[in-house]
Amino acid sequence: MRLLIISNRLPVAVHKENGKYIAEKSAGGLVSGMSDYLKTLGKSKEQISEYLWMGWPGLSVKPKDHDTVRQKVKESFNAAPIFLEKELMDNVYLGFCNKTIWPLFHYFPHHARFDMDFWTDYQKMNVIFCEEILSVLRPDDVIWVHDYHLMLLPGMLREKVTNPIGFFLHIPFPTYEMYRLLPSESRAKALHGLMGSDLIGFHTHDYSQYFLRAVLRVLGKENHMGRIDMPDHTVEVETFPMGIDYDKFHTMDVAPHSSHKAGPDEPKMVLSVDRLDYSKGIVNRLKGFELFLQEHPEWHGKVYMNMIVVPSRTGVSTYQQIKKRLDELVGRINGHYGSITWTPVVYQYTSLPHKELIAQYRMSDVALLTPLRDGMNLVAKEYIASLTDQKGVLI
Repeated sequence: MRLLIISNRLPVAVHKENGKYIAEKSAGGLVSGMSDYLKTLGKSKEQISEYLWMGWPGLSVKPKDHDTVRQKVKESFNAAPIFLEKELMDNVYLGFCNKTIWPLFHYFPHHARFDMDFWTDYQKMNVIFCEEILSVLRPDDVIWVHDYHLMLLPGMLREKVTNPIGFFLHIPFPTYEMYRLLPSESRAKALHGLMGSDLIGFHTHDYSQYFLRAVLRVLGKENHMGRIDMPDHTVEVETFPMGIDYDKFHTMDVAPHSSHKAGPDEPKMVLSVDRLDYSKGIVNRLKGFELFLQEHPEWHGKVYMNMIVVPSRTGVSTYQQIKKRLDELVGRINGHYGSITWTPVVYQYTSLPHKELIAQYRMSDVALLTPLRDGMNLVAKEYIASLTDQKGVLI
């Protein structure tokens, strides 16, 4: 058997530099989690040993360059690109996915807006993905679809093929009261699309139960112990909390970066690592740290927050506003409490390579993670796994 992994983006981001296409590994929880899993494939005869990862390469590619890009991503990550126009992807990714689905599924309805053009393009993109998959599909392939960008895809594939289809949602599935805020055009269609799967996975038991509740209320379909009978197949709904490769984080040699904790006379480090997003509670965390400094002057000069914020969705106005708010807050805290010898908040707006990140995990005395809503926060797991001396506190 071969495993077909289908996600909105490829595990490599392709960009053009001096007329040449360059492929670099993408950041993000889905890619890091799946990459660790894929390394384990083929270790025994019973397991699937071959896979192909399909998705958008991250930019619009002219038809004459399609073969060049195909070859590039096949070599670097055993992947196959699905070519889409940038305007279509913007309407889907920045539009329907991040202005409708993401805020609703994370319980921020005040950030959500529905645009019929976005929904039309979302359906169109799922159709293109379906056609591309059918063009390479083998009879014994196992299809594994990932995340909220492709919720219609399992249903489209089910109409054409009998291959096993799995779907995994990497974000929360909300309560029915929140899900029903999706307009009627998309509310039932998204669930119908998911029901094309043989197996649907969620991070937590709650998300699984909320999904089953939505299926009952919107589609009128009962479940028995998480199984739903469809005319031509049975859908099984299960909980699979995503994990990390513990050994990679625990045993990695982080040289040339330092990984030693501060001495008794040096300030303690509170580490904060997140992708820029309103669901991560970064602004709330900073306000909490500011309140701590206000109420505990005895800690001035003895503690600092090392805040790493990974840039994300820079084209969405909501995210630009969060970035502006963060910049202002960091400036205010450092301006009010800082001195020549002490900076309360060290602010890094960047994505760090694994070695450097693990070094900072090991240097910190506290990891402070305060998501308001999260699918499955892997930073928390990575922090604990990285601590070789077993000294450090996760909050």
